[in-house]
Amino acid sequence: MEGPQGLNAGGAGLQAVVFGLVAATFANVYITQPVLPVLQAEFGVSESIASLSVSAVVLGIALANLPFGVLADRYPIRPIILAGTALVCVASLICAVTHQIGLLIAARFVQGLFIPSMSTCLAAYLARSLPPERLNVVMGSYVSATVAGGLGGRLLGGFIHPPLHWRYAFVSAAALLLAASAAAVRWLPREEAKRESGSGGASFLELLARPELLRLLLVAFSAFFVFSAMFNYMPFYLSRPPLNAPVRVITLLYLAYVVGIAIGPLAGNLSNRIGAGRTMVAGSVLLAAAIASTLIPSLAVIVVSLAAICGGFFGIHAAAVGTLNRRLSGSRGRANSLYVLFYYLGGSAGISAAGWAYTRWGWRGCTALGLAVLAVPLGIGVFESKQRSEC
Repeated sequence: MEGPQGLNAGGAGLQAVVFGLVAATFANVYITQPVLPVLQAEFGVSESIASLSVSAVVLGIALANLPFGVLADRYPIRPIILAGTALVCVASLICAVTHQIGLLIAARFVQGLFIPSMSTCLAAYLARSLPPERLNVVMGSYVSATVAGGLGGRLLGGFIHPPLHWRYAFVSAAALLLAASAAAVRWLPREEAKRESGSGGASFLELLARPELLRLLLVAFSAFFVFSAMFNYMPFYLSRPPLNAPVRVITLLYLAYVVGIAIGPLAGNLSNRIGAGRTMVAGSVLLAAAIASTLIPSLAVIVVSLAAICGGFFGIHAAAVGTLNRRLSGSRGRANSLYVLFYYLGGSAGISAAGWAYTRWGWRGCTALGLAVLAVPLGIGVFESKQRSEC
């Protein structure tokens, strides 16, 4: 059905609405990342404290995913989206006006707590609403939307608005989210009235006890651990000798994210053809080579390396999340919330661990840490490939 009541399931119209909402949601996550050196100077804090303006959001998302996973299985998506949008936008306005780093970090944490209302809940809605043959590709598009949002937020914070005017980026992000949420509430297809009861479906512990799902959760944790570690400390690495890149140049380097927009659907199709395990192996190898290349002190080389980091990471991520949803027959909200929980716990852990490594050993310490943790998705990808070949 199309029109005010909803759009055809799996069609281009629905994908456009979903893409807009997910992109606008994730634009709020990474606004401060390219201007971390600016925040450090403006508030007079250390690199690790400035980085809390990113990791606080990531931690909030991780903590809120399990409750929102339960809500996604029990209640319609529209009121969840509306409530989450209102609270994220209020927190954005607080970020825009505060002159206290503590309040900024607290408001960012609140944003993280309610972002799952428009990400985890939407993923669960898609998993239960789309036909199986469309799910892999559409979830790949969903991943692409997270990429577009991440890129858009970074451009808002460090380029579209001048770096010293980073506060206006929060206002713009709030306006975009309001518009995207209004479109989603109007155009998402109506859901069936039947819902899982409080005792219906598999529990979180039952889902975690399934090895084929737990492996994918570990892939989410480790892959985003590495990706967050690299991208969160890249601005400090690039802004200092020998590269000495200005904030606007650093922000433009985030255009490498465009690679991820294309990789999402491609990885979904590749997983259908060669298997998720082999796709994860290919992504891990590409990501490792790209991380090692950042040690070459050349902006030209780093541009290519960042594009390859995005390609490798989002290939792994799209393969894992698509496979997770194909293996589910129920409790999709809970399972997707577990996936995102592991994903963002990995991101928060990666930022924290990389801060420790960067303080002691500089960028070489960050890259060594990232390469070590990449052994997890690589090993799981190899195992999944063998499992598939034996079937």
